[in-house]
Amino acid sequence: MNILVTNDDGIEASGIRNLVKALSQTAEIYVCAPHTQRSASGHGITVGKPIEVEETDFEHAVKAYATTGTPADCVKIGTKILNDQGIKIDMVFSGINLGGNLGTDTLYSGTVSAAIEGSLCGIPSVAVSVNSHKASHFELACDLALGACRNGFSKMSARTVLNINTPDLPKEEIKGVKYTRLGMREYKEWFRPKTGENGKTQYWYEGNPVVYEGLPDDIDVISMQDGYASITPLHYDLTDYELVDEIKKWRLEE
Repeated sequence: MNILVTNDDGIEASGIRNLVKALSQTAEIYVCAPHTQRSASGHGITVGKPIEVEETDFEHAVKAYATTGTPADCVKIGTKILNDQGIKIDMVFSGINLGGNLGTDTLYSGTVSAAIEGSLCGIPSVAVSVNSHKASHFELACDLALGACRNGFSKMSARTVLNINTPDLPKEEIKGVKYTRLGMREYKEWFRPKTGENGKTQYWYEGNPVVYEGLPDDIDVISMQDGYASITPLHYDLTDYELVDEIKKWRLEE
């Protein structure tokens, strides 16, 4: 099996290093990742300017490329470069992200968007995250990624992305794994004003996650609050099918 690994934290991040090492136990690994931090870049792609690509050394990978593109760019261009060399990618893995990608945060996530790009390219894909921006415990995240590769590949549709999130805890302290659905991911958010060196006012986005009570435990955000890892199947079809017939009655064309 050939696996393409990418991320949004940059090719030097600890998370992608741990993921590549783990997956190399069961597959040939190829890396194409941003040359620097590209978190919260969503599903943006680069247009109107070139993407620079540089081959680089990467332990446990057959080949690796650092690019100036977005995470979604990396999947697009990585699969093309490798396909031109006669290398067909069987799965795409994105991560391990430093910070959870839960609930509605998946809409902003470069990590999840890279996996969705793999799905758009017709390749079964997996996003993997640890719920801390200073994550140091990658063992369960790596184990679940290996499980997705070994046990999920033959069953996964290319239209589906698995979104894996684990607490930043030693494996033995995590309560277990729950199979979940997306929930809301809200923050007590604000923009902190600061005067820049040029004298102009800058605004820095900050916020603390809202802690929820009384919600079902099959929601990914709640599972994480309760000390469990979560695995959520995602797809890119955003259609609200229940409303398709209803909006016909609105007669918007008149």
